[in-house]
Amino acid sequence: MELTDYLQSKIPIEKAQELAAIARPISLQQGGYFIREGEVPKKLAFVRSGLFRFVYINERGQEFTKGIMQEQSFISSYSAMVSQSPSHFYIEALEDSKIFEITYKNWLKLYHGDVFWVKFALELVEKGFIKKEKRERSLLLFDAETRYRNFLEEHPGLEKRIPQHIIASYLGIQPESLSRIRKKIHS
Repeated sequence: MELTDYLQSKIPIEKAQELAAIARPISLQQGGYFIREGEVPKKLAFVRSGLFRFVYINERGQEFTKGIMQEQSFISSYSAMVSQSPSHFYIEALEDSKIFEITYKNWLKLYHGDVFWVKFALELVEKGFIKKEKRERSLLLFDAETRYRNFLEEHPGLEKRIPQHIIASYLGIQPESLSRIRKKIHS
């Protein structure tokens, strides 16, 4: 899928072409990083194919998966990019992936040149905020089994694409706990 193919179903074709004109296709191998912790991000991307996770890694090497992004999503360490400060997390390709990369500098030219792009960005930020709030609620109020069942419902088929330890990390539980939950659900 080309960027314009996806966007023209969401926005006017001429706007899709404007964004596509500043995007360049990039391939990332599984395990590669789009953004690394400590890096000041100067780019965002649209995921054409593949799968990414936003992951914190502490000083002991423990991983905490903040988010999982699939095809037809935009990825960025947004707050770090906007504030031009170092990212606190990595964006890792969980599969061989193809993206359309857009430099922040070029994005800002569009953004400041046309109110359409301000509205477009606001919609993306609002969707991201809603997703973040829903995830926080889940982590704070639901038990591990409920979180896993919700994950399966909200992301059908995704559990076949992601290693179990990453799903456990996303759910905020240990891999052994996820194994017990999966065994209970599937028996």
